[in-house]
Amino acid sequence: MQVTETLSEGLKREFKVVVPREELETRLNEKLEELKGTTQIRGFRPGKVPIAHLRRLAGRQTMSQIVNDVLNEKTNELLRQRDERPALQPKYTLTEDETEANRILDAKADLEYGLAYEILPSITLGDFKTISVERPIVEIPDEEVERQMLALARNAATYSKKDGAAEDGDRVTIDYVGKVDGVPFEGGADQDANIVIGSRQFIPGFEEQLVGATAGEERVLNVTFPEDYGAPALAGKAATFDVTVKEVSAAESVAIDDALAQQLGVENVDKMRQAVRAQLNAQNQGPARQRIKRQLLDQLDTLHKFDSPPTMVEQEFEAVWREVEADFARSGRTFADEGTTEEKLREYYRNIADRRVRLGLVLAEIGDRNRIEVTDQELQRALANEVRRNPGAEQQIYDMYNNNPAAMNRLRAPLFEEKVVDFLLELVNVTDRNVTREELMALIAADEPTMPTE
Repeated sequence: MQVTETLSEGLKREFKVVVPREELETRLNEKLEELKGTTQIRGFRPGKVPIAHLRRLAGRQTMSQIVNDVLNEKTNELLRQRDERPALQPKYTLTEDETEANRILDAKADLEYGLAYEILPSITLGDFKTISVERPIVEIPDEEVERQMLALARNAATYSKKDGAAEDGDRVTIDYVGKVDGVPFEGGADQDANIVIGSRQFIPGFEEQLVGATAGEERVLNVTFPEDYGAPALAGKAATFDVTVKEVSAAESVAIDDALAQQLGVENVDKMRQAVRAQLNAQNQGPARQRIKRQLLDQLDTLHKFDSPPTMVEQEFEAVWREVEADFARSGRTFADEGTTEEKLREYYRNIADRRVRLGLVLAEIGDRNRIEVTDQELQRALANEVRRNPGAEQQIYDMYNNNPAAMNRLRAPLFEEKVVDFLLELVNVTDRNVTREELMALIAADEPTMPTE
């Protein structure tokens, strides 16, 4: 094999490789000799097929397989010699001339091809002891626990129709139509909807404007959807709701006691309070983890600056940009609506893609050096959770992951990342900070990068 390096620029490597015709000929004869003993051809006894005849029948097909093997073998040999790790699958450039390709398949010409790949950068890990992060600890006030207890009691209550105006805690039966800029939006209408005022079932401001309403009354409610609302097309938008009140009902008094707890399947009211507090704590675990992880990744990013493999960044950017374009299409927004341009937004998300790739490489390096692995048990638990999230398609989801290594790797990747983060949190300086849930959500919002504007 003759190898000539034609490009060594940054992380990019390109070569011209020549595999002599004689080596291809030898490989072909060896392979045909193997096939001779197993191939059955009419008119010949098993193992008695002449090599020349077998070559005429299956020579090119066999050589095609040999060429594929040669490409992989020679590339692996070259990588070992150079002690390099490719960032992605190497690319090959073979001749497009049909005559020359046939000469190679007939073992009458050298195999000449171009080989190109990008190498993984050499990463010098920083001193993790220089990293300091705050771990938010959300304290659950007793008043919040009692508010949730009251909500449970209200849900368990029975309601009786009443005359007069609706008050906090009353159930109001309404028809409504939601509009943005005077136009009804999808999913924004309902009939005979039961809303308990003060239950916070609807967006902020909706229930409060029903206080004082009476049966038969029509009202127009003015609200603003939260910025983090689940439907992107409505997030942050001002809206109106045309409401017709059909009935006002008052809740029968329900005591928060052992009887209520047992009605809800809990031993007693004390155990009920413990369960409510545990549930509220669980709701804060995700945001708290998000906050401390963001701090950690930001400082890892600062500690590790190196050139990322360009193709990896481009692939990550393309994936991110497809999501951005889909989001704009769903919401009907334009770049001008966001006060920016496509060029600036592309640059912004390309930087995000580069950061993701670099951090991914850093976390992989940390995991590799410290032998952090995702166990089969952990992977199977994640697969079981994924299957449960798709009721009715359990077998298809199970088969899809088990028969698709790439899909299984996508399932493994976040598990590996979280294990590396846990490992790092044992090494860095962690300071606990007591916050309210509102303060925690404000900190998370402040962590979000700002999109560029004109």
